[in-house]
Amino acid sequence: MSFALQSTAFANGGEVPRRYTCDGADISPALTWNDAPAGTQSLALIADDPDAPMGTWTHWLIWNIPAKATVLPEGVPKIESLDNGARQGGNDFKRIGYGGPCPPSGKPHRYFFKLYALDARLDLKAGAGRNELQRAMDRHVLSQAEWMGTYRR
Repeated sequence: MSFALQSTAFANGGEVPRRYTCDGADISPALTWNDAPAGTQSLALIADDPDAPMGTWTHWLIWNIPAKATVLPEGVPKIESLDNGARQGGNDFKRIGYGGPCPPSGKPHRYFFKLYALDARLDLKAGAGRNELQRAMDRHVLSQAEWMGTYRR
């Protein structure tokens, strides 16, 4: 087996249910993974929309997910630090935690959930932005897994 990410909320390439968008409850979907590579010390997730009119829009940043974890449950609290030690960053809605799909009306947008297996825990303060997270992850990525959904208004 290889490092893989999946969700019971929607099929890979399928439509993100309204519940997980700004038109619904705006809660994070459940995500599960398996087979993180040997040497994984922590995991990080970046969720984004590359089809946004102003360029890639960041919907969720979370890092220092414990290496032994295999799930992010539905509705992860929108707080800086979780009980398991994971930290969340600021999304492009200028809020902490998950911000669901909220595209302008028109064609469907793609929403990528990218999970990274890292060879270190990141010394990065909660609330950090995407650029800071990517700099902290630089040279620490062992493997990446991805799941994608679409949404249109």
